[in-house]
Formats: sequence, structure tokens, C-alpha cells
Amino acid sequence: MMALLEIDDLHVAYGKVEAVKGVSFSVEAGQVVTLIGTNGAGKTSTMRTLSGLLKPAAGQVLFDGERIDGRPAHEIVALGLAHSPEGRRIFPRMTIEENLLLGAYLRRDGDGIDKDVARAYDMFPVLGERRGQAAGTLSGGEQQMLAMGRALMSRPRLLLLDEPSMGLSPIMTRQVMTTVAELRREGMTILIVEQNALAALALADHGHVMETGRLVLSGPASELLHDEEVRKAYLGED
Repeated sequence: MMALLEIDDLHVAYGKVEAVKGVSFSVEAGQVVTLIGTNGAGKTSTMRTLSGLLKPAAGQVLFDGERIDGRPAHEIVALGLAHSPEGRRIFPRMTIEENLLLGAYLRRDGDGIDKDVARAYDMFPVLGERRGQAAGTLSGGEQQMLAMGRALMSRPRLLLLDEPSMGLSPIMTRQVMTTVAELRREGMTILIVEQNALAALALADHGHVMETGRLVLSGPASELLHDEEVRKAYLGED
């Protein structure tokens, strides 16, 4: 069975500094896969390359068998890969609803767009209650909900979530992770980068540990969750 996403020997560099050094892994349809690791491990550079925001120095990325590395971001979105980026990157002066509609900018099915906006409000009721409010006035957790809702507006086949719990309170983190779990139950394929390794591994089917641009450990998430070295390094256990 062909993987939905295949990354083969991916290298990403900023000038002479190589941030990703020969990473290879795959994501099967319907899976939740997580990349965990410390700051500077290369996780976000990997995600930005997958979504077309960066061009790889070497290697290739296949989405549903089609090579996408080096293609512009809007073409990758049109193929069915959406990215909720690190730091949310919402448009603060635009309203909540305007931000959501930007996620559907490649679509022309007005009725379907309306239904998906309504679905976003069902998923995140606080956004529906304040749909005309400037997005910049939202809390960090609410902005994360908006970023995820915006990414879902393109009806992706694969959702990239980069640090969805960054800077959030424990309560907001649980709400965001609950939403990820709901999307998983609906059959959404998700690749999630997360510093909260415990939360990510608890949700995922498969996990990869990145250090200084390389994958150093991979396996079923349940096994990584109980791996002694992973628990010491990433779960804060002695």
C-alpha cells in the first residue's frame, strides 16, 4: 500500500547551515504521526518544506505518489495538504470569519464553504460567538483554534500541525489535543510537530524523534511513550 506522504532523504539548509540532514519517513492515510524533539531539531523546517514554504536542498517529497518538493505552496494546498503553522500566523486585523474564509481561497463551491465555516464554529464554539471580532484580540488558545479551523477550510487530505500547544495553558492544550483526537476519529490524516511529547505520543499511531536535523528514533507511538530514553529526554522523567 502506497503511503499518502513519503519523505526520502530530505535535506533543508539556510545558506551553509543544514537544518535537516537526510530525513526519511512516511505517513499512511488515516494515521496520526508525530515528530518530537527539542528546539532546533529541524522539525519546523521539515514541516515548512512539506508545505512548500521552503525548498529542499536535496531529497524528495511525494504526496499520494506525486512529487511535490519545490512546488509552490498554493499548488500543494490545491493537492490536499494544509499547514497550520508554528505561531498560528493568523491575520490580526481581519475578523475571525475573514481568516477562516482565507483558508478556502482556492475553492469555488460557495455552499460547501458555508457548510465548512459552520463546521468550524461547531468545532470551536467560541469562534462562532465572536465571528465578527478582530482575530488579533483573541487569546493564544483561541488563535490556535482559528489557525486549525482555517487550515481545515481547504478540506485537506493531510493536515500539518506545527506546535499547536505552544504557549498555551494546560486547559487550552487539552482542548486543542481533544480536537486533534476528534479529527483522528473522523479519519483525518495528521502530521503533528509538538514539544509536548507526552500529549503527542498519546494521540499518535507512529512517532519519530529528531535531534540536530536527523531522525534518531522511530516506532509505534505507544512504544516510544514507554521507551526509557525518550521518557528521560522528552517527558522530564529521571
